Amino acid sequence: MIQKQIIRSSTSVGANYRAVSCAKSPADFIHKLTIVEEEADETIYWIDMRMEQIHDESMKDILEKSRSETNEILATVVASIPTAKLKGK
Repeated sequence: MIQKQIIRSSTSVGANYRAVSCAKSPADFIHKLTIVEEEADETIYWIDMRMEQIHDESMKDILEKSRSETNEILATVVASIPTAKLKGK
């Protein structure tokens, strides 16, 4: 169950980020970035939930790397939204 949620939310990050480049207006651009932010945050939540269930250290290392990479994406998007608002896109 949790693995499926990780797959759904993480692939949604990529799909929605790609959709950002097709935004129809500055408001749509910001809206799509906000969706990426929400999906990245959700992915981190599900990774954290899965990490609590895992006892295998090598699997925890893999999940921690995924968490770290997703957190970098989240931080970039969170920083981009105010900049986009200031620039009007």
